[in-house]
Amino acid sequence: MDTTADRKLFLGARLKRLRRDRGLTQTAMAGDLGVSPSYLNHIERNQRPVSAQLLLRLAQTYDVDLRQLGQSGAAGEAELSEVMADPLFQGLEVPRHELLLLADDAPGAVEALLRLYRAFAEQRDRSRAALIDGGESAIGPSPADWVRDHIQSRANHFPELDALGEALHAALDPNQTGDGFEALARARLQSRHNLSVRVMPAEVMVEWTRRFDPHRRRLLLSETLDPSSRAFATAYQLALSEHEAELSALADAARPPDDITRALLKVSLTNTFAAAILMPYAAFQRMAEATGYDIARLQTRFGTSFEQVAHRLTTLSRPSARGVPFFLMRVDQAGNVSKRYASGAFPFARFGGACARWRLHSAFRTPGRLVTQIIETPPQNTEPGQRWFTLARTVDRQGHDGYGEPHDLAIGLGCELKDAHRLIYARGLDLTAPEVTPIGPACRLCHRHPCAERAAPPVDRALRVDDWSKSVSPYPFAAA
Repeated sequence: MDTTADRKLFLGARLKRLRRDRGLTQTAMAGDLGVSPSYLNHIERNQRPVSAQLLLRLAQTYDVDLRQLGQSGAAGEAELSEVMADPLFQGLEVPRHELLLLADDAPGAVEALLRLYRAFAEQRDRSRAALIDGGESAIGPSPADWVRDHIQSRANHFPELDALGEALHAALDPNQTGDGFEALARARLQSRHNLSVRVMPAEVMVEWTRRFDPHRRRLLLSETLDPSSRAFATAYQLALSEHEAELSALADAARPPDDITRALLKVSLTNTFAAAILMPYAAFQRMAEATGYDIARLQTRFGTSFEQVAHRLTTLSRPSARGVPFFLMRVDQAGNVSKRYASGAFPFARFGGACARWRLHSAFRTPGRLVTQIIETPPQNTEPGQRWFTLARTVDRQGHDGYGEPHDLAIGLGCELKDAHRLIYARGLDLTAPEVTPIGPACRLCHRHPCAERAAPPVDRALRVDDWSKSVSPYPFAAA
């Protein structure tokens, strides 16, 4: 029986962070909420639970999303659990409730620990590679990893860029003129920035899909780009032309460690801005809710691709108009992860790939077809595993030249099962007793057994191999 409603909510650490983020004293917040300072002090010290009435006052007074406030530090705890599975910490039995307590009470310290571990793990991997190659390894995360971590630290949400994108989309006014976005953006680039857009043959562009020629004031686009990719490339140039100062300031504020990382971050931020121009937040979020997050309908309305819409869905975290908290992963046929974003929790290993039992990997067998699946992560101590509703579909690589392998990327999109009823893709399914596929983190961190898809033994378990029997798993291992 679900006893969630009967559980008392002790949200002291999160309430204290909320107060400090707004620069309030306990007396000031207590006055805003209509309670005594001593009562608020007891709540912040977890000596009193938070009542439903006080939660409503918090939401009304400070525009707080109760779903976010009520969430535990499960996402941080999951990453800490993954880190603790490293052989480096063998012999340390840290119970789950301690990890949850740390994630709840000290999220800043958790992030610091995770960054330290990432730097250590990456240096260790490079040192091993250096021993093989006879060279010296670099220290610190790669630019791509640093940028990915920074974006995820913001929950893939940049309200500054959303606001600028909405304003620029409104200035183009595509609904009034009836013209397509690309034509309107080209006209604005020409009239305001003396910049023309030209589509060039692939043999002229060679490796480039988009290139700006500052001397001739031309944006050159490859003919291999489809209409949605051309529109995105034009929006990217428009964002740079009109708001480069704001993009540079946002990149500088993140304090990247070097110029290369800063440049990569600025490109990523400009991509986010371009998506906000093409798919302005309020209009996109309203239509997503109205259509049950129908990706095909969103593609048609905004003239964007499946991947562009899926990525945009992971950014809908505006407090006054939140969308379903999605995660997204993009992989190639070899399983390499090239995108990994989430507006909420993420079910897969941060330091490895996704589970082979997830249909994201089998999507290549049915190119262009959308497949759904409900997956369940492993239980943690006495806590049951979490369930997720997922979609997967192949997409073409941007600038595909027609001679290579089409549909060579796959997009996985998902949300917690409790939000699946809001999706058109879950209609007709029994979400109270669904068919569920158990999955795990990366194989080296997964303790599920037996598993025919296992590609490597877990790092913290001893193998059990003998001449007399054969398991469905190539790496049978001993229990803890």
